[in-house]
Amino acid sequence: MPVLRPRRAVLEAGWMTDDPAEPSDPVQDTPMRDDTTPDMPAENIVHFNPWRDFNDAAPQIDVFGDEPDPEQIAQFMQVVFGYCDGLIPVRSFIDKGQGIDGRPHNIWLEVDQAAPEKMATFATWASREGAAVYVIPGTVAASGQAKATEIQQMQTVVVDLDTGDIAAKRAHLERHLGTPTMVVESGGVTPEGQRKCHVWWALTEPAEGDDIARVCRLRGDIAAKVGGDMHFRSAHQPIRVAGSVYYKNSLKTQVRIVELNAAHERDLAEFIEAVTDMSPAAGVSLQPEFSHPDKPAIDEVLITPVREGAQDDWSRFEGASAAIGHFIRMVHEGRMSKDEGWEGICGYNAAMLRPQWPVERLKRESERLWDRHVEKYGPPVIRLDSGTPGPVEMPTFTLGALLDDQSPMPEDIIAPRVLTPGGLLVLGGAPKVGKSDLLISWLVHMAAGAPFLGFTPPRPLRIFYLQAEIQYHYLRERLKQIALPPEVLAAARDTFVATPKLKMLLDNEGSVRVARAIQTAFPDEPPDILCVDPIRNLFDGGPDGGGENDNTAMMFFLKERIEVLRDHIDPDCGVILIHHTKKLSKQQVKDDPFLALSGASALRGFYTSGLILHRPDEEAAERKLEIELRNGPALPSKLIDKVGGQWVEINPMNERLVRQDVGAKHDAERDRKAEVICGLLYEEALQGRMYTMTHFAETFENTGGLGGQSIIRERLNVLTTKGYVKFVRGAAATALDLATERSKYGYLCVETMRLATSRERVDPGTGEVSPELIDVLPSHYKCPQTGAVLPVENPSVWVYREVEDA
Repeated sequence: MPVLRPRRAVLEAGWMTDDPAEPSDPVQDTPMRDDTTPDMPAENIVHFNPWRDFNDAAPQIDVFGDEPDPEQIAQFMQVVFGYCDGLIPVRSFIDKGQGIDGRPHNIWLEVDQAAPEKMATFATWASREGAAVYVIPGTVAASGQAKATEIQQMQTVVVDLDTGDIAAKRAHLERHLGTPTMVVESGGVTPEGQRKCHVWWALTEPAEGDDIARVCRLRGDIAAKVGGDMHFRSAHQPIRVAGSVYYKNSLKTQVRIVELNAAHERDLAEFIEAVTDMSPAAGVSLQPEFSHPDKPAIDEVLITPVREGAQDDWSRFEGASAAIGHFIRMVHEGRMSKDEGWEGICGYNAAMLRPQWPVERLKRESERLWDRHVEKYGPPVIRLDSGTPGPVEMPTFTLGALLDDQSPMPEDIIAPRVLTPGGLLVLGGAPKVGKSDLLISWLVHMAAGAPFLGFTPPRPLRIFYLQAEIQYHYLRERLKQIALPPEVLAAARDTFVATPKLKMLLDNEGSVRVARAIQTAFPDEPPDILCVDPIRNLFDGGPDGGGENDNTAMMFFLKERIEVLRDHIDPDCGVILIHHTKKLSKQQVKDDPFLALSGASALRGFYTSGLILHRPDEEAAERKLEIELRNGPALPSKLIDKVGGQWVEINPMNERLVRQDVGAKHDAERDRKAEVICGLLYEEALQGRMYTMTHFAETFENTGGLGGQSIIRERLNVLTTKGYVKFVRGAAATALDLATERSKYGYLCVETMRLATSRERVDPGTGEVSPELIDVLPSHYKCPQTGAVLPVENPSVWVYREVEDA
């Protein structure tokens, strides 16, 4: 990390609010501002309380307390501001518990080589006044600026650990996020006796623009997962300066760096992935809590009337503020539109406040709290309003109108009725069964306007593939590996659009991101198909945070996320959802394969088409595609497999229907016996022995698990018909010095067979004597059509004649 760059700067002094609350106090939300007036002192550094400064003698060092450390201040400034430009907002005020008062004081330091020295000077002065020193860990453009929206650069991510088992939380962070750049003990001590601390990670470059919101969201996510201070979700949250002095509750100590790894920097995108993958620390719940323990629950507030004159447990102002805050939070998080939120506020005012507030006051208070909430928690999430008809617009039709309507049916998106306009198709399958491979091949064919496994598009379709499993490089590798016809790839180059692996939920914010991406990908016309792969990685169960097995959460995801997103894109857009299946017994799969879909039964009741991909036999390559339609006649299941890298449909007549397991075992046993027979023929020839069919059956009866003579002859008949075993007879047998045979077929022969003769061969290198071997070539074979013994056309070329099943 480079040193702070030299820039011209002076300490600029400015007064702030009289509010002495510290920045970590949750009730404080007042931004730093420059309130300098003409009658205030003009020097660069102004004492908090000049009335206490009657002595102009040199200040005395407190031998019982710590003093600011310029070296640590310089190290802190390098980590937090080393790459930044602009001004650093600095704040000091009297810590609580000292029995003295003082006005908060702000200065703005320009980021340059002199900044650490100026910060050390300011910290020394503040220490003598009994004041703490804070900075906002970001820079602004001008003196007097310090609001969240005015922060221009931030180059660190920080979490404040101030409660619970600090050591365990630090260990959890380091295990999941790696070694931090800096750890600062802030001076405080928990009731359990552990030192509170700030854990810092420096970024490889300053965050600017939209990335600042990502950094703040990241700070909030880390704090939520380890039980840290959630106030750091706001960009303008100040933090103590390492090397300064901590004063609180009669305790004076140094804010000190206890770990420094200045070379450890993190890429923002990679760090976001690491935080996303990090699990919550032990004992930390991510369930939101909307009520403070010493305040009434919001459900109670919304249904309890409040009268003026403090006649009730809380005042009208307290009740109205709590209710307004609740609806503001709902709007800010995207769970309500602004109109719905205002309607809720007005409804509470009319029903619960006795007498009710004037609308002007209600609006003024709502706007004040909204501005304060946005400043504290950042920009609101944009809500995608559903395009589905409301209660007033609900269409109805008489029986006669339905019977008389002779208009043509809508064109299928994927025929025959597999995906209809506005329909929802769910494709399920176990992990590694080939779902993604099948899906990509299918979608590319649809984007090219080409049929696939009997599924036909009316034209080339525009497809947006929203996937959250395969990273970019492996996605492009997979697309190149899938064997697709060149003409299909050429036709789908611009109509198939895919995302790399996404680290997000399909919540309100995620839905907005997806909608914008789709609009960018298809600016002229909306897509015909939106595919989400898989549900599990993008699932948002709603405000209650339910999972996939929760019917309510699943319905929330389908209606409030998928349906709303689709209606925002195009109500006629078809949606394909990819889902995992759970393990079922083979009998359960046979009875109802769609019970295998993971999650709630609500999913099956909601979709218009369901497809399940599974292996009927785990040891076989074939997959079976079960199909269930709501909008059309039933379709038979498809038996499919990959042949030459492409998915093809297999004739179901070739599939064994009954006693499949037993049949497979019998097939394997027959294959084993064939291998044993061919092996025996080959090995015996090396010993100088060849056999006719009858002689072989008699010789090797009950050998190697072959069974009796009749079973061996039966297997030999099959092997000779398929060409695995052929014959040597007549002149060819005489040439091998074999006795004249009386068999119909002659001697049995297998490929690459070699026969040991009575002649000897001496190895010139070792002098070893061994029988001379000669090649055995077939002279005749059995015709697979007639069973007749026919001469071989070319003995040097071995031909296998497979018999196709009828």
